[in-house]
Amino acid sequence: MYKPVIGLEIHVELNTKSKMFCGCANDPDEKRPNFNVCPICMGHPGTLPVINQEAVVKVIKTGLALNCNIPENSKFDRKNYFYPDLPKGYQISQYDQPLCKEGYLVIDGRQIRVRRVHLEEDTGSSMHIETVTGFYEGEKTEEMIEKGPGKDEWKKHLKEGYSLINLNRAGVPLMELVTEPDIETGVEARRFAEDLQLILRYLGVSQANMEKGEMRCEVNISLSKNPPAGGGVLGTKAEIKNLNSFRAVEKSIEYEIKRQTELLDKGEKIIQETRGWDDIKGKTVSQREKEEAHDYRYFPEPDLPSLHFTKEDILKIKEQIVELPEERKQRFIKEYGLSRDNVGIFSIRKELGDFFEKTAYELKAWVESEKGKKIDEGEFQKLAKIAANYLITDLLGIIKDLSGKEAEVLFAGKEMNLKVSPENFAELIKAIYLNQISSKAAKTVLLEMVKTAKDPSQIIDEMGLTQVTDEEEIYAIIKEAIDDPKNKKAIDDFKSGKEGALQFVVGQIMAKTKGKANPQSLKELLKKALTN
Repeated sequence: MYKPVIGLEIHVELNTKSKMFCGCANDPDEKRPNFNVCPICMGHPGTLPVINQEAVVKVIKTGLALNCNIPENSKFDRKNYFYPDLPKGYQISQYDQPLCKEGYLVIDGRQIRVRRVHLEEDTGSSMHIETVTGFYEGEKTEEMIEKGPGKDEWKKHLKEGYSLINLNRAGVPLMELVTEPDIETGVEARRFAEDLQLILRYLGVSQANMEKGEMRCEVNISLSKNPPAGGGVLGTKAEIKNLNSFRAVEKSIEYEIKRQTELLDKGEKIIQETRGWDDIKGKTVSQREKEEAHDYRYFPEPDLPSLHFTKEDILKIKEQIVELPEERKQRFIKEYGLSRDNVGIFSIRKELGDFFEKTAYELKAWVESEKGKKIDEGEFQKLAKIAANYLITDLLGIIKDLSGKEAEVLFAGKEMNLKVSPENFAELIKAIYLNQISSKAAKTVLLEMVKTAKDPSQIIDEMGLTQVTDEEEIYAIIKEAIDDPKNKKAIDDFKSGKEGALQFVVGQIMAKTKGKANPQSLKELLKKALTN
C-alpha cells in the first residue's frame, strides 16, 4: 500500500495598481495587446527596476493570515531561464530569503504547513496560432494580407502558423506559496486551494479567479511505502503544472495516484518530470523532464536593495488584516444562532454576509427602539434566522430568475444592481415577524421590491396584502365557509376523524381572503368552530 505525499505550489497575481518593478498599469482586463508596457517590463538594456511597496505589503499580509513568520531581512534574486515571453531572459524572484515562511492553514482539523510565501514578477503570455484564418476567426484574411506589409511573409505564416507575444502581463506582481508535502488526498488539496482563495479575497490582495489565470496551481506528488514521517524517504515526484480549476487540482491528483501506483506495482520506476492535465481526457500527460533548482543559477538581484522590516512595520500591516472566513463562521454561529449551512454560504459569499449583517443590525435597532431596552438574545436570533432564510432562499432565487446570472454578483463590484437595501429588507422581515403579512404574501412583496425598489410597506398597502388578524372578522369568514355546500363533504370527513380533510377548507378560505389570513391561526380557529 502506497501513501501519497503531496505538496502545492500556488501562484497568485496581486491586484496592485501598477506592475511589480515599473509604473505600468496592472490591468488584467486590458484587451489591447502590448498596451501596458514600458522599457522596464519589456527588458530593455539600461533600465532599472523599482520595488512596488504595495505588493510587498500584500504578500506580508497574506503570510500573517497564514500564521507565517516574517523575517526581518529579505531580498530579491535573479532566476535565470529562457522562455519566449520572459523579456529579460531572467525573472526577478526570491530564493533563500522569502518574505514569509513557516506558516500553516488548518483544513478539516489538520494543519497543512506552508513552507514559504514569496514575491516575483509574472511573465508575458503567448498565443500559438495554427493559421491566420484561425486567429481572425473568419475575417477576409487573404484581402487583409494583400493590403498589408510583408505580404509574402504573411502568406508563409498562413500555411505554417506562428506565435504572438503579449507583454501586458509581464512584470505583474506574482505571489508564490509553497506548502510542505503534508497533503494526502485530492479532496484535501482542493479544500486548501479553495480556503486560500477565500482568504485572499477577504484580505483584498487578489480576486484569485482561476478561470482568468489570477490563481494558478501546481501539484508535486509522489508515492511512498514509508513516507518521511514514518522514517522512510520520499518517492520520485511528478509535477502537474498550470491547473486552472479546483476540480482539475482534485482530479489530476486522483489520476496521478492511480498512474504511479500501477507503475510501481509493475516494478517500473517513476520518472521525475513535468506533466500537464488534459481535462477532456481526464488524465495527466508528460511534457518534459523537470529541472532541479540549481539549473536556474539563482544569484542576488544586483539592481534592487535588500528589504529590512522592524517589529513596528509588521504590526502596522497586521492591524490591516480584517476578520477572516473561519473567524466569521464562528462569530455568525455564536452571535446569530445560524446553521452551519447558512454560515458557510455567508462566509464564502462575503458580500452576501455583509448584506445579512446590515439587515440584522437594522432589526436589532428596530426592536430596541420599540421596546426601549436591549433586545433579548433569543428574540434577536429568531429574527436573524428568518432574515437568513429569506435572503438565501427567496431573495437570491428571485434575483437569479430575473437576471439569468448568479445572484451574488449583484451584491458587489462593477455589476452591482441590487435594488433592495438592507433597510428595506429588514422592514420586510419585521412585517413577517409581526404576522402583518403571510409567507406567501412576503414572496410577492419581495418580488416587487426587487423589480421596483419600492419599500415593503408601500407595496403591502398598494396590493392590499395586510394579514387579517381580527378574530371576529376571521370567525365571520369561517362561518361562511362552514355554510358553503362546496365544503360540506370535507367538514363531514373531518368530523368523522379525517384530520387531513380540514386542509381543503383552509385552502378555500385562504383563496377567498387572497392569502391575507394567517393559515396556522385560521386552522386552529376552524377546528375550534367545528368541535364546539
